[in-house]
Amino acid sequence: MSKNLTTRSEDYSKWYNELVVKADLAENSGVRGCMVIKPYGYAIWEKLQGELDRRFKETGHSNAYFPLFVPKSLFEAEEKNAEGFAKECAIVTHYRLKNDPDNPGKLMVDPDAKLEEELIVRPTSEAIIWSTYKGWIQSYRDLPILINQWANVVRWEMRTRLFLRTAEFLWQEGHTAHATKAEAITEAKQMQDVYVDVVENIMGIPVVKGYKTESERFAGADDTYTIEALMQDGKALQAGTSHFLGQNFAKAFDVKFTNKEGKQEYVWATSWGVSTRLMGALIMTHSDDNGLVLPPKLAPIQVVIVPIYKNEEQLQQIGNKVDELMAEFKKKGISVKFDDRDTQKPGFKFAEWELKGVPVRIAIGPKDLENGTFEVARRDLLSKEIVAENSIIDHIENLLNDIQENLFTKAINHRAEHTTEVNSFEEFKEVLETKGGFLLAHWDGTPETEEKIKDLTKATIRCIPMDQPDEDGVCILTGKPSTKRVMFAKAY
Repeated sequence: MSKNLTTRSEDYSKWYNELVVKADLAENSGVRGCMVIKPYGYAIWEKLQGELDRRFKETGHSNAYFPLFVPKSLFEAEEKNAEGFAKECAIVTHYRLKNDPDNPGKLMVDPDAKLEEELIVRPTSEAIIWSTYKGWIQSYRDLPILINQWANVVRWEMRTRLFLRTAEFLWQEGHTAHATKAEAITEAKQMQDVYVDVVENIMGIPVVKGYKTESERFAGADDTYTIEALMQDGKALQAGTSHFLGQNFAKAFDVKFTNKEGKQEYVWATSWGVSTRLMGALIMTHSDDNGLVLPPKLAPIQVVIVPIYKNEEQLQQIGNKVDELMAEFKKKGISVKFDDRDTQKPGFKFAEWELKGVPVRIAIGPKDLENGTFEVARRDLLSKEIVAENSIIDHIENLLNDIQENLFTKAINHRAEHTTEVNSFEEFKEVLETKGGFLLAHWDGTPETEEKIKDLTKATIRCIPMDQPDEDGVCILTGKPSTKRVMFAKAY
């Protein structure tokens, strides 16, 4: 098959959009700004979802489901949250259509079916969940509540891009309630660490742990803990956030509990989430001009076997050998596909599976059966080797581990090469334009300076890194004192 992908150096944005479609991950739908996630793309999301869900349950959380619609009065209850999402809200005002008398065959909104109260299509679920928690919580014995929801949300984005920013997207959102501030902060930080574990060890994407500045926090949060990843084009991507909500939502919805001393207190809260945006991060961290590159731990198909044959007898002989191999792979928990389609030639299949990012490809022909060897190709390095049949299973198992480690190491090295300490605004602008990446710079701590730097350069403070040591310096823009460098970048 012909891939005809735009190269990354030619047009990174176009390369990304083409790759998502040509690798059969997703496509634009008939609804502006919304996407269809195709089976291959959804299979990757399911594996990622499974890794996250297992860790949520291991840390004591349970899944539940809450309504898609939020009454406007509930949505408005926590002012900062409502203001933060107001511009992105889709609103339901009527509940029925009727035939349009002026246009036969067409429908119109029935003016007599106006809702008594407008409904917000959830952009996030704090309001509906905390109004529910009010009925669940009376005593300290009812706490903590540790709930996660797998759901879709709607944020009416004007400029959309598949996976990275769509009007509707899939995500998980955790919402927990606690008796003490310390317990809630511990929860928020624990979930940040869960995200680090999955994104680094499963997705192979290195991240920087940090917390957001006041102006970049989640609307309605006292603190937002974030993980930030760096894409190949030098732009940052927020890979996950966990929020310490304080008592803001408990006060907004009057959620109180009786403590052990018999006194009434407001509940402490957290929320945390990651979305299908991680699919975009996966693509932009590892993939190349030949197509998708998938870490083995997320690949729906880890090994593809392509037969090379001239007649049915040869195919039958190869098929018998493949049956043996597939049984052995299955015992090792390795997912494998035998591509025995007779509608496509081997060269087409090689190109297709390369485009789709399958980590390992094995080619088997009659001579391989005679020699007791197979040709093995690894997707990350685009390299080939000949492997003896008697060691193929262990070799592939080790190879998959090596590919997983190699992708993470490669991404770590890219981030290191594109992380720069800068000490003046002129240097800041030059590095931002010529090199990009993460810029570590001193900032005077004021939202005014933060906003001015953003206006002048389009770079934002991605986070205040948790492992960044204290260091006396001066703000790159104002020259005022600073005690720690923060991390700037242009971002998706």
